[in-house]
Amino acid sequence: MDHTVPPGSRPLRKLGFLTIGLFDEADPRRGHESTLEIIELGERLGFDSAWLRHRHLQYGISSPVAVLAAASQRTSRIELGTAVIPLGWENPLRLAEDLATVDILSGGRLNPGVSVGPPMHYDTVKSALYPDTADAEDFSFERVRRLLGFVRGEAATEFSGTEGFEVFSDRVQPHSPGLGSRLWYGGGSLRSARWAGENGMNFLTSSVVKAEPGKATPGEGAPGIEEAGAGSADFAAIQLSHIRQFRAHHPDGERARVSQGLVVIPTDSASAEQRARYEAYAAARLPRTTTPQGPGRLLFAPDLVGTAEEIAERLHAQVAFREVDEVAFALPFTFEHEDYVQILTDIATRLGPLLGWPGAQ
Repeated sequence: MDHTVPPGSRPLRKLGFLTIGLFDEADPRRGHESTLEIIELGERLGFDSAWLRHRHLQYGISSPVAVLAAASQRTSRIELGTAVIPLGWENPLRLAEDLATVDILSGGRLNPGVSVGPPMHYDTVKSALYPDTADAEDFSFERVRRLLGFVRGEAATEFSGTEGFEVFSDRVQPHSPGLGSRLWYGGGSLRSARWAGENGMNFLTSSVVKAEPGKATPGEGAPGIEEAGAGSADFAAIQLSHIRQFRAHHPDGERARVSQGLVVIPTDSASAEQRARYEAYAAARLPRTTTPQGPGRLLFAPDLVGTAEEIAERLHAQVAFREVDEVAFALPFTFEHEDYVQILTDIATRLGPLLGWPGAQ
């Protein structure tokens, strides 16, 4: 098998995967246990990272930080991430305490990914979530900035010292010194890419981008890269403009960390029944990839189904993929545990080497 990475592509340095952690309402423990078993499998296969999606009021993981705390005690090497925690549901001070605690427990392996914006279906949930402050809540980037400050050790209060027998700190405890450099922003627009860069975060891209009109100009975005205009369906070109926007405004420049999160489903060791089901899944989702969707003009990347060699060829043809050296490939939402075992095994043993990943060698 030829493991040569085509000219112009960055060899894959970190291989990760992302799961939503679905469960049956009648037996939620089984679904959560399945997720933990998948993370353990990922470590055995040599994956560099495992990431959990965040789902509120659904039958997916609503508390990824708690699940990752459990995963931290069942693994020793694999990095553990969230992709992403929607901060509209969170108090940044309390979340900073939880993140630092899990990072300490994991030995410095936590990679928290976050995003901002109002919670989904906010009008129907705001009375339960923020009964007294719903109309005053700030869902802007300021919410992320507060979290960054608390995680990085900024003062949370003017009070510190000893009171009676108790000792108080003016910053979040425990403090995990390295965690501030491992915070990620999950974004799909030029604005979010620039903000993440300016604030020294890492950048999570996914299979969804916002198709925005206009043209990137030197110093303001991606030099030499024209953005997708109205009606464009060039997902990779749009995502490339976001990556370059991010790095143009990040202190580390070209060394700034970007991870890509497309859906890939290798079929090398899949049964005939599995292959047919995987192809049907991708085909049902294909129409949304042809043109921007809805008022937000969201564009989705096609799911990549096929042999490892076929998927590697399609990835290397993407201009955005050629600019990243980290991935967190997304597992499909509705598959069975055995399907995830097959897909992860093929990614680690067959696809990874074709992408230049050293972990499988």
